[in-house]
Amino acid sequence: MFHLAGVNRPQNDDEFIEGNFGFTSHILNTLKKHNNRCPVMLSSSTQAALDNPYGKSKRMGEQLLFDYGKQTGALTFVYRFPNVFGKWSRPNYNSVVATFCHNIARDLPIKINDPDTQLKLVYIDDVVEELVRALAGGPTKDGDYCTVPVVYSATLGRIAELLYSFRHSRKTLAVPDMSDMFEKKLYSTYLSFLPPDGFSYPLKANCDERGSFTEILKTPERGQFSVNITKPGVTKGNHWHNTKNEKFLVVSGQGVIKFRRIGSDEVFSINVSKDDMRVVDIPPGFTHSITNTGDSDLVTFMWANEIFDSDNPDTYYEEVIA
Repeated sequence: MFHLAGVNRPQNDDEFIEGNFGFTSHILNTLKKHNNRCPVMLSSSTQAALDNPYGKSKRMGEQLLFDYGKQTGALTFVYRFPNVFGKWSRPNYNSVVATFCHNIARDLPIKINDPDTQLKLVYIDDVVEELVRALAGGPTKDGDYCTVPVVYSATLGRIAELLYSFRHSRKTLAVPDMSDMFEKKLYSTYLSFLPPDGFSYPLKANCDERGSFTEILKTPERGQFSVNITKPGVTKGNHWHNTKNEKFLVVSGQGVIKFRRIGSDEVFSINVSKDDMRVVDIPPGFTHSITNTGDSDLVTFMWANEIFDSDNPDTYYEEVIA
């Protein structure tokens, strides 16, 4: 049995005891009545260690379950959860992350009394994975208690800073650091709070008679991702790089990519089309071009290993075919 119910925002303090102790007592008495010794998991709180009405009521519920286990021999799993965050959480209730995500996604103000306040947090998917382990009889133990093994620590100020950066990323095209698991999970949580009319956002397309070039994503660790559209008969490129390198993937139309190593007269060609999904590496030191040889737009996804820097573009014009 998973006992996740509880009271945390009552009209008066007496409801803490009724909801967190009384209801637990009712559940356990019902199990006793039917001689059901199934394992019981209790969702408690780290506040059970504090001397406040809520903490006391949770601690009383814990002790009730421990005593029940000793009396009946049933397995008991008590989890003192810290702050839980993730999708489907309720804003303006008992999750500061949910409230921050909801407000920032809607350009509403947030309130922080002390940005240095440190929080311990667990992600809902990690909680569910741990409860599945408990269901299979292998909970993660920490003394008398069970625990979620993945716990994060962050200040209120840091959480707010990250969430504002997520909102601003639609303008900068920056991608959060997905190697930081807390940042990755917080970003997923933030996206789950977007209102439906805010799911999409515009990009700036750089257009001319040759077609267009549109940046999509940028990351300081993994470079940038763009989409290039080339009109029929048009050639783009005819430049080379010292260190910058790229990957091209044609997803619509057909064309040819040509290369010539700087200092050499030998030209290499690779035919590309939507019918042959192949990535073409663009190595440094080779001047290169892409030509649309079809009768429709040539659409190419392009990745570069670095974000474009107009002060140091590392791009030098030179025709592939002199």
